[in-house]
Amino acid sequence: MGKKEKLDAYFETESPWKSGINRLRQLISTTELGEDWKWNFPTYTLNGKNVLAIASHKTHFGIWFFQGVFLKDSEQLLRNAQEGKTKAMRSFYFTTLEQVDEKLILEYILEAIQNSRDGTHVKVQRSKIEVIIPSLLATAFNEQAALEGSFYRLTPGKQKEYATHIANAKKEATRKRRLEKCIPMILEGKGLNDKYKKC
Repeated sequence: MGKKEKLDAYFETESPWKSGINRLRQLISTTELGEDWKWNFPTYTLNGKNVLAIASHKTHFGIWFFQGVFLKDSEQLLRNAQEGKTKAMRSFYFTTLEQVDEKLILEYILEAIQNSRDGTHVKVQRSKIEVIIPSLLATAFNEQAALEGSFYRLTPGKQKEYATHIANAKKEATRKRRLEKCIPMILEGKGLNDKYKKC
């Protein structure tokens, strides 16, 4: 299914919030933002940068502002997506169609667009990933030079996923089985969880 079909399906699916998310879509379409499909949600971008997304959940619908922390939010309507974890993203939540004040929402959207144009964003601090190689995997490296080379060509994050997956099994037999299953994937240059990251 292509991007357009995914977007159409999202907005056409029957739900308590169908009218609400379509009204938000129509409002956003009056701006210069481009519509895209990312993380299984309609996402709106400016010059390739994520500005906002529309979300429909069980108990509410709304807009995510990727750099919402920089919005003035004079009405104090925005919520932190995850207190203590989320640094930049802020959300508008609605539980009724009547709460959608188009004029006010458009003000927030236009401010977010201007912030994106100005390059205002939270700089992500990436911590260095420490990879501890389990003894079984180290032994396999000694037996197969190609395996070691393939492993270290993976990103540090993928290396850690494999190392943790193998080491965290409680029984030796389980660790060996996990290693056997991982070896072909490592040799192919695949990450342990790559199949779950495709959308």
